[in-house]
Amino acid sequence: MQQFINVNEVSVVSLILGGFIVIFGLVSYFVKQRLYLSEALICLFVGVILGPYVLQVINPYKWGNTDFITREFTRIVIAIQVMAAGVALPKAYLWRELRSLAILLVPVMIWMWLVSALSIWLLIPKISFLEALMIASCVTPTDPVLANCVVSGRFAEKHVPNHVRHIISAESAANDGFGLPFLFLAIYLLQMSPGTAIGQWFYYIIGYQILVSIIIGFLIGYIARKLLKLAEERKLIDKEIFMTFAIVLALFIMGAVSLIGSDDLLACFIAGNSFTWDDWFRVETAESYFQDVIDLLLNLAIFVYLGTVIPWSSFNEADLGLSYWRLIVVAILILLFRRLPIVMALLKVIPALKTRREGIFAGWFGPIGVDHAHARELVIPVTFFLVISSITVHGLSVPLVIIIMSVILSNI
Repeated sequence: MQQFINVNEVSVVSLILGGFIVIFGLVSYFVKQRLYLSEALICLFVGVILGPYVLQVINPYKWGNTDFITREFTRIVIAIQVMAAGVALPKAYLWRELRSLAILLVPVMIWMWLVSALSIWLLIPKISFLEALMIASCVTPTDPVLANCVVSGRFAEKHVPNHVRHIISAESAANDGFGLPFLFLAIYLLQMSPGTAIGQWFYYIIGYQILVSIIIGFLIGYIARKLLKLAEERKLIDKEIFMTFAIVLALFIMGAVSLIGSDDLLACFIAGNSFTWDDWFRVETAESYFQDVIDLLLNLAIFVYLGTVIPWSSFNEADLGLSYWRLIVVAILILLFRRLPIVMALLKVIPALKTRREGIFAGWFGPIGVDHAHARELVIPVTFFLVISSITVHGLSVPLVIIIMSVILSNI
């Protein structure tokens, strides 16, 4: 009987998800290019409606270990997204924009981490500042999935210069991997003495997690590019596999690097850059939309899924010191002060951002999104609430800007 129940659950999910994508697809151009709404916001809303708290059509809590499913699902989606981001960047982009990325990935991320931690520590009782730092590390990185929604579409193509779109995409893909040092520094300081914690952190996190993953990613990307060129020149590879090569390479790297305990997401991003360092693969696949299609389907699925697993009841959990008003204030503080002030303060030393307008855009659109890092009980509800807030606020930002601009122009 259990077998039939499981089959029925899979059938229901397939029916609902497939039906939603069919219906959304029929109006997707109007929704995204005319209303300027992101698919992330729409899919999250649909997931909430279909989930266990409203219609109860899809209930992932019946499938098993929901935390494990969420973590692994998001890992797959993010791995493919960061690989796609790396492949889509122009020739030798990491080297040419090394200074801009270094500033965004070090001082800017440190500021984002500390501001997020301070906001959480001030508003949520019963936690220490180190625990707040641990929670804040999960919402410090900008999300590549949501960033892709920001840098694509008619509004971005019309109003956002290519160099701004590239730096946002590159930063969001890179800092998912660079978020690990912040998380583990807080964890180590909670578990051991400062001297031991910092030594362990430098050896295992900076050395093994970051540097090793960068080396592995670069080498795999380089070797894969040479092998693919050789196979293509000798007519050994067919067109279908050629077009999907970056996607399967991301899956290979994710599995291989995670097995040795290093940072698989950072390795995927570095491999994507190394793989297309000479622009050959990007130019060869410029007219193919297959990778974009896969990215879109994964994005639609992950945000519908996240909508179904939002832990609404834990947002008002007195035992954890949580309440809606506290989380709302935390979200406001983080969205306002986590990123924009530091980007504007360092604008003159970030070569990729040339004007104040570009700085404001890059400083505001640093969305908090899906992340695979989970720690104590408090991390899940706080992170989820901030993710929902980010998707909602950033997802509505462009439509609101369009409305305000229309009102201003109509009154001139």
